[in-house]
Order: sequence, then structure tokens, then C-alpha cells
Amino acid sequence: MLVPDSKILIELAYAKMPFGKYKGQYLSNIPEPYYVWFSQKGFPQGKLGDQLRQVHEMKINSLESLLFEIRKRYPQP
Repeated sequence: MLVPDSKILIELAYAKMPFGKYKGQYLSNIPEPYYVWFSQKGFPQGKLGDQLRQVHEMKINSLESLLFEIRKRYPQP
């Protein structure tokens, strides 16, 4: 059974966009069309790209509310 790593989910919930139009916003607050664009053009390399892919998958599956709930329940790391 696959168990999600809570530390990774908390970090993802608090991850912010470091550049561009949505600089400084939580990744989960960025509109889905931005992720669709990234998926077509290619996500950046490294940790940010991984986080963007993860949030995109969560948005596709209507799970981004989990990230909102994490920010409510857990203090910022």
C-alpha cells in the first residue's frame, strides 16, 4: 500500500511560484490553464517542475482542496 509522505504534502501545500505572472502565489492557487500550458510546453527541471507536475495532477483529479486543508490544519514549515 502506498502511503503519502505528509512532509512532502505539507511542503507542496506551502510551495509558491518563484517567477512569472503568478510569482509569490501558492502553487495550488494558480489556475489550471497555466498548468495545461506548462504540460504542453514542458515543466521546468528540478524540484519546482516536480511540484508543478504534482499540483497539476491534483487539479486534474479535483484534489487541490487537500492542499488548502493542509494549510488550514498545519503551520507553515
